[in-house]
Amino acid sequence: MNYYVIIPAHNEEAFLSDALNSVLRQTLQPQTVIVVNDNSSDGTEAIIDEFMSLSDIFRKLNTTSSSEHMPGSKVINAFNKGLATLDTKYDFIVKLDADIILPDNYFERIAYIFTGNPKVGIAGGLAYEKNSGGKWVLNHPMNKDHVRGAFKAYTQSCFKAIGGLKSAVGWDTIDELVAQYHGFEIFTDNNLKPKHLRPTGNAYNENAKILQGKAMYRMRYGFMITFIASVKMALKQKKWKTFIDNFEGYYTARKENEDFLVSEEQGEFIRNLRWKNIKRKLF
Repeated sequence: MNYYVIIPAHNEEAFLSDALNSVLRQTLQPQTVIVVNDNSSDGTEAIIDEFMSLSDIFRKLNTTSSSEHMPGSKVINAFNKGLATLDTKYDFIVKLDADIILPDNYFERIAYIFTGNPKVGIAGGLAYEKNSGGKWVLNHPMNKDHVRGAFKAYTQSCFKAIGGLKSAVGWDTIDELVAQYHGFEIFTDNNLKPKHLRPTGNAYNENAKILQGKAMYRMRYGFMITFIASVKMALKQKKWKTFIDNFEGYYTARKENEDFLVSEEQGEFIRNLRWKNIKRKLF
C-alpha cells in the first residue's frame, strides 16, 4: 500500500531526529513525508534539511503561525498546509507528531490492518510514555478503542468521507465519531507501541484549559454526556479542576453560541453512540 506522512513541527529540536529516524527505519517505507516547519525558532529546520539529504522521501514546508503551543487548531492548520501540497495517489494518509518514536514495523502493520479489513477507516497503536523510574509504560487511555492523534492513519476513502480533519480542539475525537457515522470502524493494535517523548499537554498554553469543554459543546454532546466525560477526565488526571475547566468551557461556548463542528444528524448519532458505550461499560 502507498501512503503519505504529514508531520507538523513547531520547535521540535529535542525530539524530531528520533521521530524521523523511526520513520526512516520503517519496513514499509512511505512514498512521501512532509515535515511542516511551523514557525520554529530553534534548530527544527536544520534537522529537516539533514534528513532530506539522507532520503528523498522527506520534504520540507516552511510556514508561519502563532508561536504558542495550543491544542487543535495550530497543529491541524499546519497539517492541512502539508496536505495541500500532496496528490491523492495514496491508499492511506498519516498524521504524525514530531515527538513520536515508531516501532520499525508500524506502517507495515497498519497496511496489513487496512488490507485485511476494508471496513477499518482509522488505525493505530497505543502510546507508551516514560514513568518516573525511566520505564516505558502504557499511557492509560480513557478508551483503548481510541487512536491517539499523535500517530493516526486514515484510509483515503475514510479521510474523504469525514471531510479531512477539523481545525479545532477535539479533532481526534470528532474524526472517529464522524467516521463511525459513515460506517467505518476504528482499530487499535495493542502490539504496536509508539513511544511518546513528551507527555500530552506538557507544552500547552494555560489558555488551553477550557478548550476541551468548548469542544464537547461543539460536538453536540449535551449536558449529561459532557458531565460524565468530564468526571472521567478528572478522575484519570486526578484533578478536580479539570471538571470545573470543562464546564467553564462548555457554558462559555453555549453562551457565545459557537458554531457546531458536526451536523444535527451527526450529533444525534454521536450522542446515541456515546450512550451505548457508557451503558456497555456500566453493564
